[in-house]
Amino acid sequence: MASSVISPAPTSSFINNKKDLGSFCFSSTSQFSVNKCKKLAVSKKIVSVMAPQQSERRPATTGSVKNAMTLTEKIFSRASEKPQLSPGDNVWVNVDILMTHDVCGPGSFGIFKKEFGENAKVWDREKIVIIPDHYIFTSDERANRNVDILRDFCMEQNIKYFYDIKDLGNFKANPDYKGVCHIALAQEGHCRPGEVLLGTDSHTCTAGAFGQFATGIGNTDAGFVLGTGKVLLKVPPTLRFVLDGEMPDYLLAKDLILQIIGEISVAGATYKSMEFVGTTVERLSMEERMTLCNMVVEAGGKNGVVPADGTTFKYLEDKTSLPYEPVYSDEKASFLSEYRFDISKLEPLVAKPHSPDNRALARECKDVKIDRVYIGSCTGGKTEDFLAAAKVFLASGKKVKVPTFLVPATQKVWMDVYTLPVPGSGGKTCSQIFEEAGCDTPASPSCGACLGGPKDTYARMNEPMVCVSTTNRNFPGRMGHKEGQIYLASPYTAAASALTGYVTDPREFLE
Repeated sequence: MASSVISPAPTSSFINNKKDLGSFCFSSTSQFSVNKCKKLAVSKKIVSVMAPQQSERRPATTGSVKNAMTLTEKIFSRASEKPQLSPGDNVWVNVDILMTHDVCGPGSFGIFKKEFGENAKVWDREKIVIIPDHYIFTSDERANRNVDILRDFCMEQNIKYFYDIKDLGNFKANPDYKGVCHIALAQEGHCRPGEVLLGTDSHTCTAGAFGQFATGIGNTDAGFVLGTGKVLLKVPPTLRFVLDGEMPDYLLAKDLILQIIGEISVAGATYKSMEFVGTTVERLSMEERMTLCNMVVEAGGKNGVVPADGTTFKYLEDKTSLPYEPVYSDEKASFLSEYRFDISKLEPLVAKPHSPDNRALARECKDVKIDRVYIGSCTGGKTEDFLAAAKVFLASGKKVKVPTFLVPATQKVWMDVYTLPVPGSGGKTCSQIFEEAGCDTPASPSCGACLGGPKDTYARMNEPMVCVSTTNRNFPGRMGHKEGQIYLASPYTAAASALTGYVTDPREFLE
């Protein structure tokens, strides 16, 4: 493929004498252009994609704007009650939602009690969301005890949003149980544009898909937030990713974020905000936007964010009744760097072992023999992810050649797998198509084997294996055995690979 530069829009420049610093083909690299500069050298002609003005929108609560700010800077400004902020400023931020789960909740509660007192009360029982999801369906006593500690704390503090599970033998007997925290937060209406959402999990950044600041924090910070509702944060600079072009039918958002991480590396966005705009992003569903933001932490990002628009507001209509006020990057906001991609020319990708930035074209790995496929997690276990996998199986009409494990993220996703008809299937559900293809029966909703977990965790790799997975990390030991090899991929590529027993480009079945 011929190399060409995708130039910035005529109205957008970063330095007076523009110079493209990179132009590559979409092979193991990409076709893109990147403009980099220090903040002081940024031209005032920068633009960003702006959502249409809402007729009922109230004036920004940050007061008069002296200098243009990015979306993330505006959220920090509002949450810190300061009219103007710049990258590098340290501010006390008011937290709208704090989430914790069974792995980090007990430690956070311990710190809270140590620092605020055994009888202390949390700052706001309605702004704390507690979701057991990591090590749930196991006989491991310590893992089970963690859930008991969550339950005791929530009863003591009268926490409003605790999604409990007591019957581990039948998750459906637990109406409050949800599953993977990052997907449950969205489904249960805890994600809102313009807000600050913190969680004791690195993939809390998933919620940035809703136009809010969302990031992971440690147990110590969470203990402090439990008592005060505040946290000290540094304002991150923003990297802007402009994704344009019609996305081919064989690509998913997982391919887009693997492409980006492959370009900038796992350290390329360290303590930076990653803002996603462009015509491709505007056409993504909310679940696909969640996939995009979910893996910014694999690039070192502090947070990822997609400006709220009609798609966001439509999704939230039946999710939350609380008011929210979206914010958007100013036309002349300063971005540390801008990256542009023509998505119409992108091909299906994988991240080879043992790093999310070890990018390769799926077709370049066609000789890699695999032992299993795993479809699930906060990254690749949503309803649309299973619909995508079912689409490949349906198009092929074949049976899988390796064990294929399916772990819906939440109880709602599990129900969708069994009830929603797959387009073009004549009314068949995902579960019917999966059964016909010879996949394992969809498992109880949870984080499953993504983090490894206790030895009896469903689909955990307890011996050296090669796995194609829709999860987010492929470091040694990530899904169990330290000598396991994980190829990160989209649900399309994962399903195609299950059908052949090798890493496979999904175009083999979708074109």
